[in-house]
Amino acid sequence: MSVLIPDEVLKASGMSENELMLELIILLFQQKKIGIGKAANLVNMNLLQFQHELAIRKISVHYEIADLETDIKNLQKLGRI
Repeated sequence: MSVLIPDEVLKASGMSENELMLELIILLFQQKKIGIGKAANLVNMNLLQFQHELAIRKISVHYEIADLETDIKNLQKLGRI
């Protein structure tokens, strides 16, 4: 599913398309609608970059058991553990 945001909204916000996307993803992350890994991926940042962006905004990182399990699976796939 794609969402079309009118140019008028983008102009009114004074943000670029990427900035608006970052704001939306951070909002979804804060509301625990998406995890940190997915959020970072959606804004084309690595995890450390996204965490840095959150730190700048003084937003705490919520790291759930499911996040840990996903990280372990990904590390296993990469042969890191």
